[in-house]
Amino acid sequence: MGRHFLQIPGPTNVPDRVLRAIAQPTIDHRGPSFARLALELLERLKVVFRTSGPVVVYPSSGTGAWEAALVNTLSPGDKVVAYETGHFSSLWCEMAARLGLVVDLIPGDWRHGADPGAIAEHLTPDVAAVMVVHNETSTGARSRVPEIRDAIDRAGHQALLLVDTISSLGSMDYRHDEWGVDVTVGCSQKGLMLPPGMGFNAVSEKALAHRGRLPRSYWGWEPIIAANRQGFFPYTPPTNLLYGLREALIMLEEEGLEAVFARHDRHAEATRRAVRGWGLEVLCADEREHSSSLTAVLMPDGHDADAVRRLILERYDMSLGTGLGRLAGHVFRIGHLGYFNDLMLAGTLSGVEMGLSAAGVPIKEGGTRTALAYLEGGE
Repeated sequence: MGRHFLQIPGPTNVPDRVLRAIAQPTIDHRGPSFARLALELLERLKVVFRTSGPVVVYPSSGTGAWEAALVNTLSPGDKVVAYETGHFSSLWCEMAARLGLVVDLIPGDWRHGADPGAIAEHLTPDVAAVMVVHNETSTGARSRVPEIRDAIDRAGHQALLLVDTISSLGSMDYRHDEWGVDVTVGCSQKGLMLPPGMGFNAVSEKALAHRGRLPRSYWGWEPIIAANRQGFFPYTPPTNLLYGLREALIMLEEEGLEAVFARHDRHAEATRRAVRGWGLEVLCADEREHSSSLTAVLMPDGHDADAVRRLILERYDMSLGTGLGRLAGHVFRIGHLGYFNDLMLAGTLSGVEMGLSAAGVPIKEGGTRTALAYLEGGE
């Protein structure tokens, strides 16, 4: 009985008002009502990305938006530099290699964001782009994108900067134009509080002018941007998801982006205090790089994170994120992003604490109480 707690780092909980918006009757996607909807949405999306340039919308997952970022800007044999921050940075690199790009992957320990200095050292004259995951969903570590942009600029290099914001957009401070990003990749099912099904590219003038030669058809920016000027798409758009997107963007506007980011920062700090109060370790090892969207928790030796997750799901009907790649069985991830408030976090942390105890994990008592004290305004 009661509502399932969906505390994975995405897909996230969808607000009821967004669900109601999605349930509206489908309209003609080549008619004037749709054009008004699309033109409104495309302008509202710019606010979230903090850009004055175009935002391209695809009926796709974030993986599709990854591919679009690559095929629109790069050519076969181009060299890209990437930093191994976790599972998803590695997957993006695998995609780049399959597309015929030469990937210079800087090894990482999966406990830190991308190192701006190391990236600068790899900026040889033949590098065409730098690929960075802003918030690594598998580890809970954020990369310092402004410092990476500064490192590229100080080197006098013309490499494009491609940034994945899949688990940070709408949850953590991000500034496409101000930070000098050329392509920002996003998706619908995390901070934007929607079901899966939409991918986004925010595109700089430099990226538009670059026009790589990798094969593309569906993913091509040019026909989409051209059709968008009149409020239409060159393919069938996800009309009902767009209704939901409008409602979600209105909700973010009502709260105010700065307040949204502050709420996520606060919930993340409370979660980290709970983890430390239990005597456990947060995976992200650099205080400057802690994610505000999720927290990855390291398990003590001899204890299986997935066994704890299964117990919590079966006993308390709460889903937590699994460890991915090399972290499988070693961490679980607490998602605290999107449609989320203090009481939801209190319930989440209580469920985690009860589950850890029931699974026989040696923890200290009172981690949840420490988090609640922080939320109440104490230290």
